[in-house]
Amino acid sequence: MKYDVIIIGAGPGGIFSAYEMTKLDPSKKIAVFEAGNVLEKRKCPIDGVKVKSCVGCEPCAIMRGFGGAGAFSDGKYNITNDFGGTLHEYIGREKATELMEYVDEINCTHGGAGTKMYSTADSGFKKKCMQNKLKLLDARVRHLGTDINYIVLGNIYDELKDKVDFFFRTKIEKIEKLDDGYRVESADDSYEGKTCIISVGRSGSKWMENVCTDLDISTKSNRVDLGVRVELPAVIFEDITDELYEGKIVYRTEKFEDKVRTFCMNPNGIVVTENTNGIVTVNGHSFEDEGKKTENTNFALLVAKHFSEPFKDSNEYGESIARLSNMLGGGVIVQRFGDLERGRRSVQKRLDEGNVRPTLQATPGDLSLVLPKRLLDGIIEMIYALDKIAPGVANDDTLLYGVEVKFYNMEVALDSDLMTCHDGLYVIGDGSGVTHSLSHASASGVYVARRILEKEREQ
Repeated sequence: MKYDVIIIGAGPGGIFSAYEMTKLDPSKKIAVFEAGNVLEKRKCPIDGVKVKSCVGCEPCAIMRGFGGAGAFSDGKYNITNDFGGTLHEYIGREKATELMEYVDEINCTHGGAGTKMYSTADSGFKKKCMQNKLKLLDARVRHLGTDINYIVLGNIYDELKDKVDFFFRTKIEKIEKLDDGYRVESADDSYEGKTCIISVGRSGSKWMENVCTDLDISTKSNRVDLGVRVELPAVIFEDITDELYEGKIVYRTEKFEDKVRTFCMNPNGIVVTENTNGIVTVNGHSFEDEGKKTENTNFALLVAKHFSEPFKDSNEYGESIARLSNMLGGGVIVQRFGDLERGRRSVQKRLDEGNVRPTLQATPGDLSLVLPKRLLDGIIEMIYALDKIAPGVANDDTLLYGVEVKFYNMEVALDSDLMTCHDGLYVIGDGSGVTHSLSHASASGVYVARRILEKEREQ
């Protein structure tokens, strides 16, 4: 089967590439291959009653399928070049911002119009952070919420399904370069395309490394982010979340001068698990629907670690720590901050007596047996720093879930068109190691679709 364009991965990058391509040139014959399911079939069996923890579904409904790992995220699209990836280093800051704004327009016209855009501009909270050795990063953020994000994705799929050939539950095992394009092979068939766009996301990191090895594409080590997810009463953080929704706050530790940052803030949200390559980690979701909101807010505290010589595999380091957590806790571990400070593991009795009701059923334990001392010291410092701008963060009953790991793909060598050393082979989204967010990944998809069509017109 032959196509003009083959897209591997139906995450944000792949979706927006297909969207823009069909919009600008409806005659294009496009195929999208996705290892997971169509959106309506993505159902995680964890219900907190009959199924209380990850059972290792294949494919994981949370991580794979139409919409990618972002489908069941809290749907935050940050419009900024200060974090979320380095797309601007390839295409320029102005172009990157313009594309992120364009993605926001598409989301709004497909069901997200009633959601709110937050901004850190002119926020008095920035001064308060500076006075307490914290830095608030600049951004505008559109919060769709997990529920509205799902609706937006469903509407985009409905628009694309008759214009694009989607192959779900079809894992591409090999990519072969031909004289006039590329052949991709699944377990059952092979397909050819003049152009190939790879958009496999973070869950496809190991697959991407194999492709780069097979096709002799240069890569370099990226970072891994390690830490915990904090859960506390929503009222403690409401001054921040009511104004900014999500504050991206960075702290430089006094002891080691490591940077600790907040990530993925979910006001009135829930803590959830993720399964990446068989490793269970923790994340957070939130909702626009008032009926789904909880009394808690959760956010991650992460420390970035880079490795060079002789060890270069940052993701393997993160996986080894996550495996240790899974081994000790049978999945995710939860600990009261007061227990961590007292050097004792948490037990169910103290959790039940605490003032914070957990939104995720996790194993009470001791995070000091999992996270390296340097990382844990930095996280504790950060909690006390945040307590100065939001008193109550360092309360004994504040819950810490571990571990949270953000894996980043090896950074693939790409030119300013996000094309590899092979003509017509592009790598976009978080699978490239260039983007680390919904907005940047989506923008990269739009950009590549436009560049492909522009090049064709120039020929």
